[in-house]
Amino acid sequence: MGFPLPMDNFKTMSVKIKCVSKQLPKYSRTTEEIIPFLDAWLEGKDSRFIRKVKKIFEGAAVDKRYSIMDPIEVFTNTSFEERNDIYVREVIDLGAKVLEKALNKANWKPETLDYIITVSCTGIMIPSLDAYLINKLKLRQDIVRLPVTEMGCAAGISGIIYAKNFLKANPGKRAAVIAVESPTATFQLDDFSMANIVSAAIFGDGAACVLLSSHIDDEGPVIEDEEMYHFYDAEHLMGFKLTNSGLQMILDIDVPVTIASHFPDIINPFLEKNNLKTEDLDLLIFHPGGKKIVQTVESLFLDLGKNIDDTKEVLRLYGNMSSATVLYVLERIMDNKPKKGAKGLMLSFGPGFSAQKVLLQF
Repeated sequence: MGFPLPMDNFKTMSVKIKCVSKQLPKYSRTTEEIIPFLDAWLEGKDSRFIRKVKKIFEGAAVDKRYSIMDPIEVFTNTSFEERNDIYVREVIDLGAKVLEKALNKANWKPETLDYIITVSCTGIMIPSLDAYLINKLKLRQDIVRLPVTEMGCAAGISGIIYAKNFLKANPGKRAAVIAVESPTATFQLDDFSMANIVSAAIFGDGAACVLLSSHIDDEGPVIEDEEMYHFYDAEHLMGFKLTNSGLQMILDIDVPVTIASHFPDIINPFLEKNNLKTEDLDLLIFHPGGKKIVQTVESLFLDLGKNIDDTKEVLRLYGNMSSATVLYVLERIMDNKPKKGAKGLMLSFGPGFSAQKVLLQF
């Protein structure tokens, strides 16, 4: 017969989110400022088509987008190699800045990190971003690395799930999840498909870093549970096709409807497993995939008196920054210091098709 473990051991085993930081690229334009670039890009096209494209941009619920490239560069016919070179250079810079910012916010030294996860799907680089960050910030030589490259918008939460499982198995350790994305670098100048146009209208660039800990002295919301939900036969809904001109966006119009049809199966069993109902959630920390997805998700919660105002505000201020976006929502909520005991649900969707969930207690 075993002896009961001291309460301190249970405390050590919990995995907490210490803090979140964000870093924006140097270039930005409001939607109003982008319209003249559209005029030049669409010159010679049918007037009805031009009006439709402008309407998509103006109705995307995005006021401003940030970019690693000046808009002139975005609308210049550069090669895949040239754009990817910009991506590599800029994500290294953004990744180093956001990780340093988060470490300063947490008052952690770089050498105290045990695990580093980098996530990005909008460019190609080998060695991966984490290798550069190890050198730039002089992280430990025995730090465990995990680059995540192909999970799209869901990867911010995926990274948290991987970090949580590492920390749960290794009490007293610390981890960083760094998401750096540049959907701007995937814009296809010669592609006038709705997928390319809609993605240009809703996406922006940005970086975020989450620091997590299983150390007894570190505080923050506790990750109580996590889960991935995979849609069968839905690979066609979202992703990138690698073409000679770069990463070509795949974005099916059925994404919002498909999410809505699966939503009860995504949410309810996960909450029931944790003895919760939707009404018990205090905070909804959802990835703002785009206006239609936000409206779809919001409609499923309005009757319960819940809101996703922070999700909508992040979309308005920055656009959809792929994997980094949900971390911007998390930062806003953590900075507002939720009441002790508040329950929060993180949720994002990505290629595959999949939904990633994390349950937090503040």
